[in-house]
Amino acid sequence: MIIDFHTHILPPRVKENRQDYIRADRNFAAIYSGDKVKIATAEDLIAAMDRDGVEFSVAINYGWSTQSFCVETNDYILESIARYPKRLTGFCSVVPSAGEVALKELERCIGGGVKGIGELRLDTILPRASWLKVIEPVVEMAIVHNLIVLVHTSDPVGHQYPGKGKVTPDMLYALTTAFSELKLVCAHWGGGFPFYALMPEVKAAMKNVYFDTAISPFLYTPQIYGQVAQLVGVDKILFGSDYPVIPPRCLFKEMDSLDLPTEMKKKILSGNARKLLGITKK
Repeated sequence: MIIDFHTHILPPRVKENRQDYIRADRNFAAIYSGDKVKIATAEDLIAAMDRDGVEFSVAINYGWSTQSFCVETNDYILESIARYPKRLTGFCSVVPSAGEVALKELERCIGGGVKGIGELRLDTILPRASWLKVIEPVVEMAIVHNLIVLVHTSDPVGHQYPGKGKVTPDMLYALTTAFSELKLVCAHWGGGFPFYALMPEVKAAMKNVYFDTAISPFLYTPQIYGQVAQLVGVDKILFGSDYPVIPPRCLFKEMDSLDLPTEMKKKILSGNARKLLGITKK
């Protein structure tokens, strides 16, 4: 079994009317202004999974800056996981600064069966000076309902790319120390956060923190797999492609080039995700 922990789907109307959403939402525009950036529907995702041998995927939403767009796209994710219950689970999106409106939307999505919140943007939808306080009600609800929170992350150095943002290891450390019971997935290898596990207090704060491999070939050399496994443990690594930005097979090829131990690959490709999502099927 292969589980892709990081995929994105959007309603057909967003795919067909991309420019309208670009004009209306700054976060969407930061990623999708380029014509080469693909948009996928649930059917596109299922077809890609079948091509690449992925049995199950987590369909996560985007870090919209507009709460109404969160609701619109959450609807589609809820509809999609209901249509494909054996192939998909979903993460919803909210704008934490929307207050009670965001919490009510989160309650609605919990009722619809989502497993988490994401892809949350801590840099672009929250005030930098008070983001921890603003996000607290959302995080507390996630903890109470045993939800996973997946956050976009990025290195403070290196090359730029659309939507890179500024969610750097210092913010992640603040989040993990403030909410130690939160099940947190740091996308894109955590923007270098695993390397700070060499500091004992940081490693202790990572007890409920995981790292996905989304767009790994665009970010690091393949040696990242072994390095992160050594620093935080292989049990903390989740396979994620970031489809439709990149197909799963590109990451499979990268992993195959490393000749990783079979048990390590099993944990990364499905074992760790099964435990985190509560999937009992082997």
